[in-house]
Amino acid sequence: MLNGRNFTLLLNFLALGSVNAATESGLRSKPMDPCTPKGYTQDMESWKLSPSSLAEKNKYLSTLHPSGNFSECRSASLMLLQNGKEKCSYQHCYIGSTFIPKLQGKFLATENFFYTSKFFGLVPKGFLYDLMVAGQQFCEEDWSKLKRKHHSLHEEDLLRYCFSSAYIVALLHDSLGIALDDERIRYANQVRDIPLDWALGAFILQTAADLDIEHSNWVAAIIRDYSSTFLVLLGFSLMLIFIVSYVSRRRNPQLKTIYDLEKGKYIVTRVNR
Repeated sequence: MLNGRNFTLLLNFLALGSVNAATESGLRSKPMDPCTPKGYTQDMESWKLSPSSLAEKNKYLSTLHPSGNFSECRSASLMLLQNGKEKCSYQHCYIGSTFIPKLQGKFLATENFFYTSKFFGLVPKGFLYDLMVAGQQFCEEDWSKLKRKHHSLHEEDLLRYCFSSAYIVALLHDSLGIALDDERIRYANQVRDIPLDWALGAFILQTAADLDIEHSNWVAAIIRDYSSTFLVLLGFSLMLIFIVSYVSRRRNPQLKTIYDLEKGKYIVTRVNR
């Protein structure tokens, strides 16, 4: 709760992002690389790594042969997501040994989820099934054809979409149990004009500042817009109270009670004003 407003936040885990996961997947894959379209050749110069890191990377990648198989890439992604599940200390661990509550309500998929769906031309309110079909067609296409079709994109960016689509299906459907035809998923990178790439701290700070400004503006508006009206109503109310009190005293006579010792009874008389 923040300033009287409730926010339910579920944080993602940066080590399980699709970029990091793609790197891990590449290092652990079998000689056949299902997450890379057929016909792709790796240019090691583009990695911009140190000589020692480049040699280590080359030792792994030189044995990989791109096969472009969406189903196998999806399975490899799922294995990566389930890594360490045997250490789960909870009743259910959807991803590795990490506890994640069962997702309820709408699911807003941002960042790489959004960019991947946008690349495949999917609507913001799209099904996972549509992403799965688009990803399968992309993964199994020849790399040369993909480059001609998407010539405006950098090769490194274009290469990600095979793995990214398989990874999203493995994460949302195979791991978290979201149905392929679930209507709760929305692909977006902003809500109205607010970008969704804020850090959590910046989000809370900005929200608190907005609430303070909104509250102070509301009080100032009340004082500014209604000050004259308020004074008139206050004066009228005080006058009305005085008149009612005066009339009430006039209409209700004052009585005086006297005990007559001679007659042995109480005598009530009216006192003239």
